[in-house]
Amino acid sequence: MSPHILILGGTTEARELAAALASRPGVRVTTSLAGRVTRPGTVAGEVRIGGFGGVEGLTGWLRQEHVDALVDATHPFARAITAHAARAAAATAVPSVVLRRPGWRPGPGDRWHPVDSLDEAAELLPRLGRRVFLTTGRMELAAFAHLTELHFLVRSVELPEPPMPPCTEVLLARGPFTVTDESTLLHDHRIDVLVTKDSGGSATSAKLTAARELALPVVVVRRPPLPDGVTAVPDVAGVQRWLDLTSP
Repeated sequence: MSPHILILGGTTEARELAAALASRPGVRVTTSLAGRVTRPGTVAGEVRIGGFGGVEGLTGWLRQEHVDALVDATHPFARAITAHAARAAAATAVPSVVLRRPGWRPGPGDRWHPVDSLDEAAELLPRLGRRVFLTTGRMELAAFAHLTELHFLVRSVELPEPPMPPCTEVLLARGPFTVTDESTLLHDHRIDVLVTKDSGGSATSAKLTAARELALPVVVVRRPPLPDGVTAVPDVAGVQRWLDLTSP
């Protein structure tokens, strides 16, 4: 019987992994997407859209679909689904691994202010600047909604969801972005502070280089920790090596 690999997707690495596995003879690949983006792009193999219904729903799906291995390739800040995946894999004895791109690291000249939450970022902002480039995601603006004296530029693939700060300008765009692009944006919008999550990867890292070159402060929200006992690998090649060791 062909091994069935479930990928919890939504990232560039998830699409790359699906393409790599779908090209292997005798491997069934299903990528699950949350459905929060209306045009997620082409994904190789089978695709399902929507949530599972918590740990119990995912546990039932793993059993019903005879999943042989589970790869959590969700966003590094998708804390809930990562926790659910770990518990469902343990309940079903399905081997699982987390695919997490390495986080960003500050370099010479960076003016980073690490924080542990969006609430901490919002508390710190008024002391750092008045015009904010906010790149933390379209669904998490509520933490900044009370900052009525600051101007926010929010970049998102789709329109953000309220509540949001009263003085907010929305820029609809999809990466990757170049350093020149980001420098021009920061200059044209007179940005004096950047807020971002430590997503890692190269698709959105150019803004950090541009901020460094302009000597701007950057508020960086640290990643949440992975559940205890979870195996993590940094790239698609690492997942393929892991699957070679664990696939039947």
